[in-house]
Amino acid sequence: MDTAIAEQLSQVTDAVGLRLRQRRKVRQLSLREVAAKANVSVAYLSQIERNLSVPSMRSLTSICLALDMPIGWLFNRDGGFVADDEDFVVRAKSRRRLDFPHMTKELLSTDSVRSLQLSRFVIEPSGEIHEGAFAQSDGAKAGVVISGQFGLRIGGREYLLGPEDSFSFPASSCYQYWCAGDDPCVLLWATTPAIY
Repeated sequence: MDTAIAEQLSQVTDAVGLRLRQRRKVRQLSLREVAAKANVSVAYLSQIERNLSVPSMRSLTSICLALDMPIGWLFNRDGGFVADDEDFVVRAKSRRRLDFPHMTKELLSTDSVRSLQLSRFVIEPSGEIHEGAFAQSDGAKAGVVISGQFGLRIGGREYLLGPEDSFSFPASSCYQYWCAGDDPCVLLWATTPAIY
């Protein structure tokens, strides 16, 4: 392992272990399940989560894959490891991103609160729906359009929303959404419980 990376890792072992443990709990996975997927021992994974062991980059990559967690979520935008210990605050430079074709999601809430997830979506203009219909067994979805035109279909009913319009519906509903205008659509989206 590169010496500089090793030094950074050792400086923020607490933050890395905490973030991995919180992510595992959000995904509702046991130590055994994650260890099996990552091809590491349960004891080693437990030591990483409890800050007793510094993971190699190879192990860290495998664990992040097992947690469906981009390794970039452990880094801030400047490329250094996220070392803040704020359980209740997400700094703008530390937002975690998920990049999809035609859409970017930024997670605005922390993993320490698993009952709620707040995200900022930016959906690019396109004539097609960006995500297929899907539903959760429990919880709710809600949001507010910041800018642009937002198309939303819930259980067969279609809605067109503009800036400052908002929505909410049970997470068990089948839904689809898309950018309905010629400019990108930006919205804040809340989900209960957290899913990412």
